[in-house]
Amino acid sequence: MFRLRPDYDLAVECCILAGRLMMESGAETYRAEDTMDRMAQSQQLTESQSFVTPTGILFSGNRAIPTRLARISNRTTDLEKIALVNAVSRNLANKVITLDEAYLELKKIEEEHKKYPFWIQIIAASIASGAFLLLFGANPTDIPLAMLAGGIGYTVSETLQVKTKVKFFAELLAALIISIIAIASVEYGLGRDIDKIIIGSVMPLVPGLLITNAIRDLMAGHFMSGLSKGAEAFLTAFAIGAGVAIVLSF
Repeated sequence: MFRLRPDYDLAVECCILAGRLMMESGAETYRAEDTMDRMAQSQQLTESQSFVTPTGILFSGNRAIPTRLARISNRTTDLEKIALVNAVSRNLANKVITLDEAYLELKKIEEEHKKYPFWIQIIAASIASGAFLLLFGANPTDIPLAMLAGGIGYTVSETLQVKTKVKFFAELLAALIISIIAIASVEYGLGRDIDKIIIGSVMPLVPGLLITNAIRDLMAGHFMSGLSKGAEAFLTAFAIGAGVAIVLSF
């Protein structure tokens, strides 16, 4: 009769934790599956099977180990966390660290890795809005207005998303406020190009990474994940467009 090694349960837990952290941070589906499989194979789980979607992970070490399920409820963009998890995975596969050390490092990444302070995120969104305005060839005098609108829009989007847990509503209202600021600034003679101010200001809200991951997942054959990510990106784009259209229609 086949007997499990004592550390097989820990190996499965470690693989699932790595996959969950990556998906919560905006990684591609195939990257998360590949990371989990490589970690499992390094622990002699040669028959491992993983099925990853944007909302959950199914993982089986082998036929003698029960299949495990992990729910993914929060998704954001954190490329640094993806890189840290990948580093742990490579070190485990290359026998640089033990399984226990890998699990402790992953738990440390989960518990201690924090985003930049919210005020820094707002400043970054403002700078990005002004930079996109220059990229679109707008008048330099509109840059401060785009930075102001972009910062306020990002603040509204992130704050409402935390409060309401409804991403569509948060981005709709953020785009609406950005459009109001742009129109008001032009009406009072502070700005010149309404369209370019709006376009530059909404760029921090555009789901660029989500669209990229959706296409990459589709090309890799992960049709369920690709379509779900594509649908999420479409809803975000629709919310932004609807918010702008509501203001411009009046």
